[in-house]
Amino acid sequence: MKRIILLLLIPIVGYSQTDHTEMIKKIYDHQLTESPVYENLRYLCKEIGPRLSGSPQAASAVEYTRQLMMDYGFDTVYLQPVMIPHWVRGQKEITRVTNSQIKGTYELNSIALGNSIGTGPEGILAEVVEVKSIEEVNKLGKAVAGKIVFYNGEMDPTKVNTFAAYGGAVVQRAYGASEAGKFGAKAVIVRSMTNRRDDIPHTGSLVYKPLMPQIPAVAISTNDADELSKLLSKQKDLKMYVETHCEMKEDVLSYNVIGEIKGSEYPKEIIAVGGHLDSWDVGDGAHDDGGGCMMSVEVGRTFIDLGIRPKRTLRVVMFMNEENGLRGGKKYAEEAKAKGEKHIAALESDSGSFGPMGFSSMGKDEQRKKVQSWAPYFRPYHVWDFERRGSGADISPLEEQGVFLMEMEPNPQKYFNYHHTEADVFEVVDKRELELGAATLTSMVYLIDQEGI
Repeated sequence: MKRIILLLLIPIVGYSQTDHTEMIKKIYDHQLTESPVYENLRYLCKEIGPRLSGSPQAASAVEYTRQLMMDYGFDTVYLQPVMIPHWVRGQKEITRVTNSQIKGTYELNSIALGNSIGTGPEGILAEVVEVKSIEEVNKLGKAVAGKIVFYNGEMDPTKVNTFAAYGGAVVQRAYGASEAGKFGAKAVIVRSMTNRRDDIPHTGSLVYKPLMPQIPAVAISTNDADELSKLLSKQKDLKMYVETHCEMKEDVLSYNVIGEIKGSEYPKEIIAVGGHLDSWDVGDGAHDDGGGCMMSVEVGRTFIDLGIRPKRTLRVVMFMNEENGLRGGKKYAEEAKAKGEKHIAALESDSGSFGPMGFSSMGKDEQRKKVQSWAPYFRPYHVWDFERRGSGADISPLEEQGVFLMEMEPNPQKYFNYHHTEADVFEVVDKRELELGAATLTSMVYLIDQEGI
């Protein structure tokens, strides 16, 4: 028994002679008893609402988060100008089967994809051809000319990591319009990016490839995709009508919002932590990525509240325009490079506000091993996974500057029930899970600040 007690006194982290257990507990206790993060998210979601890039709501969110960090006593809070795309959806989409021998004429649950051109009021009426992938379109070639291409590739349900399943399927949403357009297709319909069977269509960004024809694109719900596939198996001349009124306007000026707490020992070494302030124009943008933004603000607020003066300069960044351009993340990295800034680490939370499970990371092996050696600090809070490679989209442009990148990883199973939909509202975020996420993110930033990376 004496030997066991002695072993427990040995520092639990091999890279450090300092035991940070007490401070990590203070951070978690503070978040779980005194955090305003849930109320801050409520205000962002319910008082401001969805924050599509270029919208008045996005501008309001910029000012709200700027004032929030000023009120919390950050040393410096400033706006970083960035020109962003301004896409507008216009009036409600119409997606309709017109000649089904079984169901006649009926409407589908649909939503235009972000950045898509519109059909105009005349709409598009054409026969439908179903494919499961872009490769199938390339094999069909000119056979899709004059038709509406229906991409019905599912997210792989056997992948426990739903983000891996999403990554395997989302290419049809992102590039399907260009690939079908080059063969003369009139429009595309895409199965929503979720494993769930329901009636909610998921939007998301498409990318038009240079020098390729631009054609309209909509997503339909998974229930409608299944039903459409059944109808097509029995009727090859099935026709659909699609009408959308979206358009891309001229770029507009917006801002990344940056709050800074100056480092006391190594002020030129920067640790950035953030999320993206913009969202799609449906739902509240609560999980994607209002929660990530509010948890990141909590990192700075908690340092101030607990009297932790960081050794290194801490930056909290609200990135603008992740959803349909990544302009904010690119601008931040561009400015950092131009100014010769030294970021030692950048962290992001953009995978939802569910219970935190760990962190993915990208960097040198010794850096990843150092982070993994801190796992014992987090296990009492059921945060255990530090093995995955990866990082967030907004911080990814910093990779070429040799910055160590990390993303907080929550439980991924429910994220794509809400992602890019009208269902991503404040009410589906659990208060305790949000507070645990804020504590976990703050604790990781604290360890990097104290120990370096």
